[in-house]
Amino acid sequence: MIIKNSIQATLSRLQIIPVITIDNPQHAAPLAETLLNAGLHCAEITFRTEAAVETLRTFASFGQFTLGAGTVIDKEQLKAAIEAGADFIVSPGFDPALVAECQKNKVQFIPGCCTPSEIQQAIKNSLSLIKFFPAEAFGGVSALKALSAPYPNVSFIPTGGITVDNVATYLKLDCVTACGMTEIVNRDLIATSDFDTIFKLTKEILDKR
Repeated sequence: MIIKNSIQATLSRLQIIPVITIDNPQHAAPLAETLLNAGLHCAEITFRTEAAVETLRTFASFGQFTLGAGTVIDKEQLKAAIEAGADFIVSPGFDPALVAECQKNKVQFIPGCCTPSEIQQAIKNSLSLIKFFPAEAFGGVSALKALSAPYPNVSFIPTGGITVDNVATYLKLDCVTACGMTEIVNRDLIATSDFDTIFKLTKEILDKR
């Protein structure tokens, strides 16, 4: 049986985590409002652009998001994310130094793992919530079923290639807490301020839960 901490329990209830990459921080506030209006109170802001920290601060200022910082790969990014208001930290891979720093700051760390060896390293570091990334590229649902079988106390957030067409299949798996998705917050849609389409896509995805 999967033991849930408070962040994991919240993500399990929300089920969908939009993985957001923003180039212009001025788009952060209208995007946050769009997601909230659509009924989604979770977001992962990726450290792939210089706008990441300001975007995190903007989302945090709404006080209504369970807020993650994604693509965190070093301590400098981690410190900036925590100071900006991140509730949890997501990394594309497993890094013991980042685990230790998050535990020191009492912030949930979710490492990216796609092999048994990586999962066991996470378990050794007292982690039970793992990002399965890149999900579709590493075999999708069938691979996750096989990979998760030996680890009944580990839960996964599949991310990478999750779409409106396959998200429900992932969410049906007992080992899945939530799914990370870029489709509903496509970078081009944000850049062109097409928040109407983002709203419609978000509603469509939420109806798949």
